[in-house]
Amino acid sequence: MLARLVMLAGAVGVLAGAVPAAADTKVELKHVHMCCEGCAKEVANVLKGVAGVTGVAVDQDATTARFTAPDAKAAQRALDALAEAGFHGDAGGGKDYAFKDDSGAKAGKVKTLTVSGFQNSCPGCVRSFREAIKGVAGVAGDTAMSRVRTCEVAGDFDAAELVKALNKAGFHVKVKP
Repeated sequence: MLARLVMLAGAVGVLAGAVPAAADTKVELKHVHMCCEGCAKEVANVLKGVAGVTGVAVDQDATTARFTAPDAKAAQRALDALAEAGFHGDAGGGKDYAFKDDSGAKAGKVKTLTVSGFQNSCPGCVRSFREAIKGVAGVAGDTAMSRVRTCEVAGDFDAAELVKALNKAGFHVKVKP
């Protein structure tokens, strides 16, 4: 009888070990703003600072960031941390995690719009910012300056289109009316 219990306990142990562990969530972000080595390093540091995130790899030339998270909730926390640092990217359209549209921009024409929170650590960031907004119909100019994370954009343009253009260029922004 004791031998049967020992065998049964062993079989249960083997079966318990056969239960697959939850699969890690592998994330590849494309089009993240990384105009310089400093921006790339900041993206890596932000991701490495998120609990559970491992395997962080950034490619400045390809403007991509890759990481592994234990689950979709941890992946979302990583994206939220990047957004808080002023970075945005294309997470592949997954429904389990994505950059939030928390800019506060409403569709419609405006004459001026204050944008804030975007990554802006060097003159290259300003050039990238300006390159992104020059394609938005009606934008006439801006007050962006290196190392200042708030500026005003002027002209006669759609606020939501401006935010979309900045997001596409890898900048996460918030707007003030």
